[in-house]
Amino acid sequence: MIVLHATFPIDPARREDALDLADHLVEESNREDGVVDYRAAVDVQDENRIRFFEQYEDEAAVEAHENSEHFQRFEEELPDLLAGEPEILKFDVSDATELDL
Repeated sequence: MIVLHATFPIDPARREDALDLADHLVEESNREDGVVDYRAAVDVQDENRIRFFEQYEDEAAVEAHENSEHFQRFEEELPDLLAGEPEILKFDVSDATELDL
């Protein structure tokens, strides 16, 4: 499994636009083959920071996502929404276990 964690600092004046774009991206991405889970959340300590948590079955699913129309739209519009440099981390996961609290 491939896991991506992406963090985007958003220009406060463009926050609503960024949230609308992120909502559309999440909705469409979760319909893709090979996507295990795709979520976006607003950071509780910085409302102008959006974090994406993405899980894919394999590298082919990541590539298909990156070539999708909705992701291309997101990439095209993103530079006008940013207030800094994004950070994207990729994890290759061989095993995942659900934990009880």
